[in-house]
Amino acid sequence: MQKIRKGDKVVVLTGKDKGRSGEVIQVLPKEDRAVVRGVNMVKRHQRQTQAQEAGIINKEASIHLSNLGVADKDGKPTRVGFKVLEDGKKVRVAKRSGEVIDG
Repeated sequence: MQKIRKGDKVVVLTGKDKGRSGEVIQVLPKEDRAVVRGVNMVKRHQRQTQAQEAGIINKEASIHLSNLGVADKDGKPTRVGFKVLEDGKKVRVAKRSGEVIDG
């Protein structure tokens, strides 16, 4: 089970986008990276295709998971732990508030 999943609200801890937050669009577990909406924007030169026009487009680049923290209920970053409930289900828990993170 992963600590950061698709759909999580995360806060950037370090780098040029420090303090910014967004939603995880995609997680790349083999590279330990994630793509976050509106964070780590880069410019890419796009060749013209039938579907898209040519030009320079802005898109999100991946960011390393160690530079991200899951946003707690107050919007501040928290670390993630795991807990096994009475029914045997393993859930993610916010270390800051102790609440279960819905996944």
